Amino acid sequence: MKLGQFSVSLAVKNIAASREFYQKLGFEVIDDHQEENWLIMRHGEAVLGLFQGMFDNNIMTFNPRDVRAVQKALKSAGVALISEADPETEGPAHVMLSDPDGNVILLDQHPEDYKPNRPGL
Repeated sequence: MKLGQFSVSLAVKNIAASREFYQKLGFEVIDDHQEENWLIMRHGEAVLGLFQGMFDNNIMTFNPRDVRAVQKALKSAGVALISEADPETEGPAHVMLSDPDGNVILLDQHPEDYKPNRPGL
């Protein structure tokens, strides 16, 4: 099972302040949607999403190429899912689950042509 690119999605109170803070740590914005209260940053291999007002807690995020195949493997392993992708469809979709401590994990398949504002992601 291939989970894809890993990132941490942070629920922030002030996206501008958070952006400035992480830029001081060396992160660069690679997908800027600050006017929509979200953006994606990268520092080396570390990917960080900042999201203001979209969810209450931080989320671990993976971007598989085939979220439905991952969903099928998880269900076969007996993993309970919070939300599922429709197995009869194709293309972008997401699956949510939580670990035993309640930490949310998002499996988010992007469109095939998704390209952030910076090459390499």
